[in-house]
Amino acid sequence: MQTTAPESSKLAPLANERYVAITTFRRDGTPVSTPVWVVSDAPHRLLIATGADTWKVRRIKRNPHVRVAGCSPGGAVHGDAVEAIAHLVDEESLVRRLQHEKYGWQMRIIESLNAPVRWVGRGKEEQAVFIEVVEN
Repeated sequence: MQTTAPESSKLAPLANERYVAITTFRRDGTPVSTPVWVVSDAPHRLLIATGADTWKVRRIKRNPHVRVAGCSPGGAVHGDAVEAIAHLVDEESLVRRLQHEKYGWQMRIIESLNAPVRWVGRGKEEQAVFIEVVEN
């Protein structure tokens, strides 16, 4: 009896990147790329935290087709893009834990900088959402 090994995920290597460019699409089909931090808990999916009112979230709600590729902090893509599907998930505690493990001191700095901003804004904290990206 011959068994076949499971096909490897094209997303798995992207989980090790510090940044990935997530490309979403406007109504007219124009691609828009944004560099984001990325974490993963499984080889077949990536997890991203972002603001609820961002344009990428609006575009994903309308059209879940995305492309993801490794990139620099400024968004310069390196490597091949992977076609994928994105949707919003309710996994805040998992994503935050994975971000703390991967980004450590950078995550703590971001959180500490957000506290004064919330104070100045009279406690108005930007609502976060969490995006799951899976292979197409």
